[in-house]
Amino acid sequence: MRHIMVMNAKGGCGKSTLATNIASYFANEGATVALVDYDPQRSGLDWLDRRPDNRPSIAGVAGFDGGMRHVPRGADIAVIDAPARSHGKELTDLVKHAETIVVPVLPSTIDMQATTTFLDELRNVGKIERKQAKFGLVANRVRDNTLIFDDLDEYLTKARAPYIAALREAQNYVRAYTRGLGIFELPEYLAWPDWDEWEPLTAWLRSKRSQP
Repeated sequence: MRHIMVMNAKGGCGKSTLATNIASYFANEGATVALVDYDPQRSGLDWLDRRPDNRPSIAGVAGFDGGMRHVPRGADIAVIDAPARSHGKELTDLVKHAETIVVPVLPSTIDMQATTTFLDELRNVGKIERKQAKFGLVANRVRDNTLIFDDLDEYLTKARAPYIAALREAQNYVRAYTRGLGIFELPEYLAWPDWDEWEPLTAWLRSKRSQP
């Protein structure tokens, strides 16, 4: 089983949005997928509760109540929505469950500063130091042609980690979430700009570059 974790110590950076969309992407590719929600707010599990029966099924696991113990053994991929404010031993224990880590970062000075501290700590986790897990960065909820996105783009380019993709702020993510869908399950005429933005991320996730 492959484990893909979405994490950043900074709350409110869109971890659940990325996790649900990664899960739906792989489910639509034919994989057997589990979504492990470590967030007590249950954003991922609430999304699954809304999911239509005619869409590829995704198993929901309450990671905040039992960790990884209830992940179905037959799953091909476990997508893990990590809790915010993970540091120290909790961070080390979480990373033990992952081979691939996606770190979303919002276009704000506070988020960039918090991410710098988080990445310094993440790089010192033994599994990362031993190259037994890979991580990449995603600019999230960005608006093109804004100074703060320019700042974020420059920051991520210089961050000494793979800068995978930049995803725009769009109502399509709200539309998809409220229907229990992923961005790839919306009509093409509506969501094609978002599909294009996701292509570098899905290509990275499919590639050996994202795996130890």
